[in-house]
Amino acid sequence: MSASKNRKEPFWLGGAAACMAVCFTHPLDQTKYRMQVLKSSNSMLSTLYRFGLRDGIPSLWAGLSASILRQGTYSTARFGLHTYLSAQVLQRSGRDKLPVSWNIACAGVSGGIAGLIGNPTEVVLVRMCADGAKAAGDRFRYSNALVGLWRVWKEEGTRAFSRGIGPNVTRSVLMNVSQIASYASAKQYLLASGNMSDNITTHAIASLVAGTVATTLCAPADVLKSRMQSSAGRDSLLQVVRDSLRDEGPRFLMKGWTPAWLRLTPHTVLTFVFMEQLRKLSQLSLSNRQVETARL
Repeated sequence: MSASKNRKEPFWLGGAAACMAVCFTHPLDQTKYRMQVLKSSNSMLSTLYRFGLRDGIPSLWAGLSASILRQGTYSTARFGLHTYLSAQVLQRSGRDKLPVSWNIACAGVSGGIAGLIGNPTEVVLVRMCADGAKAAGDRFRYSNALVGLWRVWKEEGTRAFSRGIGPNVTRSVLMNVSQIASYASAKQYLLASGNMSDNITTHAIASLVAGTVATTLCAPADVLKSRMQSSAGRDSLLQVVRDSLRDEGPRFLMKGWTPAWLRLTPHTVLTFVFMEQLRKLSQLSLSNRQVETARL
């Protein structure tokens, strides 16, 4: 991708694609958080079925406002900053293609910054999703994401927004590097094979690979992040690790991998497919404006 193309790509593009994707995948996201917070051996399908049967199918979309707000901040930042940083590297180096090492570096930096930006909404998201798995007296009962942000600030102070920030930033760096780098590599391999063209099928296969890689690398940090944010500050990172190792053994670090994969992989596929289509629409709109300007 050339520098000029990178500069022309809207900053909001990745965030918009992620917001669209999460509307479809939120029930799986919710189940993942509940499994990470609960110390049980129930399967993903069992957990999803149990809560859906108990509270009704619409309850599986509880907390959707927090998911959309999180993607609107976190994903906008991680994709937008990666595009911006990549464009700057290409412009300064004079190259037509970003080397793999620089692509990983840009993805890591943008992922870390996005993790910091998105942590407050992540705290609210985890709590809203985990509420249905808790006893009635332990629930936060945020009616929507904005109310959740207000109540966290009012009841616990601004420091609560940094809850789990270490694991979250670590996960964000791993997520961005694994998703973007593996998607780009898989897409490049598929196109170079000569059997596939730059279409939705190629985008879906490449993003399937990216989702699997990202799920596996991010699982440990994701579990620790969810448990710390759900505890409302009662447990430190060291205490969470110690108690979890004692009660569940090292395998707790992969707790919820199946729902995480089933959630993240479709989310990754939808995000990159939507992003590619939005990119084409954006470039088409830009070309039309340039033609109109030339006519004038």
